[in-house]
Formats: sequence, C-alpha cells, structure tokens
Amino acid sequence: MFKYTRFEKARIIGARALQISMGAPILIDVPEGITPLEAAILEFEKGVIPITVIRPS
Repeated sequence: MFKYTRFEKARIIGARALQISMGAPILIDVPEGITPLEAAILEFEKGVIPITVIRPS
C-alpha cells in the first residue's frame, strides 16, 4: 500500500466520511449502526477508497 502522510490520511478519511454521510454507498460490508467516520476508516484500512492523492513534483 502507498504510504500516506498523516495529513493526507486525515483528508482522505474525512472526505470519504462526508461522502458516506451524504448518501454515497459504502464499498465494504460493515456492521449495522456504524458511523460514517468508522466506515471511512475501515475502507481506508482495506484500501478501497476511490480517492487519488497527487503530489507536486
């Protein structure tokens, strides 16, 4: 897996949690009653979040 900085990780998880809270489908099977933030963290840990980080060269 690609190594993200703590800032990139926070931005990716936060953006994905917002998407989930606004009705986006969750890409993995999660337990009932899980929060959007917890779902985003689980997705990040499994590496399935469809967000790309572009770093300046």
